[in-house]
This record gives sequence, C-alpha cells and structure tokens, in this order.
Amino acid sequence: MSENSKIEWTDHTFNPWEGCQKVGPGCDHCYAETRNARFAGGVAVNWGPGAPRRRTSPANWRKPIQWNARHDAFFAAHGRRQRVFCASLADVFDNAVGNTWRAELLALIWRTPNLDWLLLTKRIGNVPALMEECTEPGKDWELPPNVWLGATITSQAEADRDVPKLLATPARVRFLSMEPLLGPVDLLKNGDTLCRCDGCLRMASEYPESAGLQRIDWVIVGGESGAGARPMHPDWARSLRDQCAAAGVPFLFKQWGEWRHMDVEEQRSNLDAVVRGRTTAWPDGTIGFGDFRANGGYGKPIFRLGKKAAGRLLDGVQHDGFPARRAP
Repeated sequence: MSENSKIEWTDHTFNPWEGCQKVGPGCDHCYAETRNARFAGGVAVNWGPGAPRRRTSPANWRKPIQWNARHDAFFAAHGRRQRVFCASLADVFDNAVGNTWRAELLALIWRTPNLDWLLLTKRIGNVPALMEECTEPGKDWELPPNVWLGATITSQAEADRDVPKLLATPARVRFLSMEPLLGPVDLLKNGDTLCRCDGCLRMASEYPESAGLQRIDWVIVGGESGAGARPMHPDWARSLRDQCAAAGVPFLFKQWGEWRHMDVEEQRSNLDAVVRGRTTAWPDGTIGFGDFRANGGYGKPIFRLGKKAAGRLLDGVQHDGFPARRAP
C-alpha cells in the first residue's frame, strides 16, 4: 500500500482489500500472491477459490482523502492531476468480494474528484453486473468521471475476448495493461472483433470524428518479472509501439522484465551475464530454452539479466506516453 508508488504509470497505490484468484495465464506467477505468502508465513491465505479477502485498515482508507486535499500543491509542482492505481493486490471487480466494500470504494472515488483513479481488472466482463448490483434501484449505474478503466491483456485470445467488453463499458478513459505480454497481439486486426465502427486503435487516426466514441486511450506494455518469469519477444513490444504510433494512441513501455536481448557488442561487454544466464531465442518466432551456445554463440538470444539491469528502453528509447485527461 505504497503512498508514493514505484510503478512507472501511477503516483500512488491504494488497496481497499487484498486477495484474489488466478483467472488466466498472466496470473501464473502473481507477485501479489507471492507477497501475501511471504508475509503470511509461507501460505497465501487470501488467494485461491474460497479464500477470504482482507479489508485494509481505516487509516489506509483515509489516505486518498489526504492526497485529494493536496491537489493544488501537486498540480503546481507537476502540472497534472495525481493518478491512483487501485487494487494492486486485488481486483476491484472480483465477484468474490461483497458489494458493500465495492460500493464504499466507489463512494470514496466520488469523494476525491481531484484524483484520477486507475481501475485495472482481469475481469472486465464483470463490470456491468457488479456496478448494477451496487447502484440504487431505479438508477442507471455509472463509473465516476475520474475513473480510468483498464483491462489486462496478455495474448491475442484475451484481446479478442476482452477488448470489445472494455469498449462496450462506459468510461471516460479506457486503457490496456499488456503485462506480462506473453505473445504477439494485433490491435488493428481486420474483422468484427477489434476493427469496427464502435472502436479500435485504428479509429484514432483514420476517423477523427470518433473522438467521442468508444476507443482505447492508452496502452501499457511490459514483460514479466520475478521467479519463473517468461521472456518477452522484442518484436511483440515493437509491434504494439508501432500500432500505437500509427493510431495516435499514447504508448508506455513499462519494463522488459527479467529478460532482454543484447546485441553482439553488448554481449561482449557483459560476458558474466552471457556465461551464467539461461537464454532463449526466437530465430523463427518460436521459443527455445538452453545454453546460449546452442543458438550459435553471439547472435540473437534473450538473456536473463534481472529486472533492473534489463531496464525499460525499447530500441534505446524510453516511452512514457499518457492519455490527456478528458474534461468531465
């Protein structure tokens, strides 16, 4: 529950509760579950089917009120509003969480209009029903205007399934968190799934009149970190960077994760990493693990360097795109 988050795309993290359940391949090496187990004596007591979710303290719930009150000073220093990533250790739209907690969270968001709340979910299809359940009878549900609604996408299959659901959900700002990116994803594909008149990346550049229609406003891309991290092919990230550039959509490259490609000169100057690290290579787009010598020595292998050493430069450039906040 960090007040000043180390996550590149937010200023604060706020967890109204903790706990979750794995729902897809992107959850396989969940950092939050690992953290929960570490602080609970080796057992992730708040994770898995039927596991209890743990509500955080009243003092923690008061923090957003304090951040909201500091709006003027923050804006004067940074020229923008504060961003709050909500539920880094949970999922706001987890249907194992009672609607009382969710309704209280929404009330808190309404009470802090100077903050932009980033609600990122792996359960985007749950949003309409759960919002309806915590809305007064006879009223239409709505997300507060200071909510940015995001869906986690790790593969083309998830994009095909969940991007249309995100586009169909009323929100002032919609974004994709493509971390961990586990395969190539085409957000500009033809067909009825993502390239329709009601929204896709392509609309942003080809149809200027679509500004008030459904569209993706922001794309975050990153590789996996931590134990068991899976490598991310550089071309997967490059493709999404180029798709966003073509469509005029802000692109943020968060990290490589544990693995990164090194060119020949960099390999020669980092022999320790070359010798000690496992490598993977995609000579034809497939993945193969083994010693780097199996890939012909110096060439195109991906090395496990560690998150810090791998960094967040994509082809030597740091990408820190953010959406312009739309006025209420």
